[in-house]
Amino acid sequence: MDGFQRRKEQKKRNILDAATALFMTYGIQKVSISEIAKEANVSQVTIYNYFENKHTLIHEVFIYYVDKALSDFEQVVHSDISFPEKLKQIIFTKREVAQQIHEEFYHYLMKEYSKEGNYIDKIYEEKTIPIFTKLFQEGMEQGYVDPTLSQEAILFYIQMLKDYIQKEEIYKKILPLTEEITSIFFYGIVGKKENE
Repeated sequence: MDGFQRRKEQKKRNILDAATALFMTYGIQKVSISEIAKEANVSQVTIYNYFENKHTLIHEVFIYYVDKALSDFEQVVHSDISFPEKLKQIIFTKREVAQQIHEEFYHYLMKEYSKEGNYIDKIYEEKTIPIFTKLFQEGMEQGYVDPTLSQEAILFYIQMLKDYIQKEEIYKKILPLTEEITSIFFYGIVGKKENE
């Protein structure tokens, strides 16, 4: 990639970062293209050169946000820290996101998530399942995950939870419970043991 292309890509990333930060804080409706331009330190024309309209920008932010979340999750799973520490970081990240995300932006993400053949489903199939498989395999090898559980049963449980969360009447209620649901997912109803 030449210098011009690198600068172009960086400018696009700056716009996506700015839009994501503003949508996370203020929601989608209240944020204007001029505010995004100011935050990204570009002109409004530049935004329209990269993104046809606000709707296109919102959709690109959604993809950018999902890719970043996946990348962060992947980094934790592939890091050298212990299995219990990985779980703590994943739960902490979920809590942080739940506390910082504007409800309107969250509902937009979840509405996109509930559409047939959506981007999250594609990423889930291609990337998330292999990452979860690696995480739980590592947990079994280190003695933290019950070795009598099959990968098939664990993945079935994850799929069941994912399918349930995609229902509109459910995802509208889930945001304040994110940390607790993530804890139950990893530690079960019995909870984590003190030495973990």
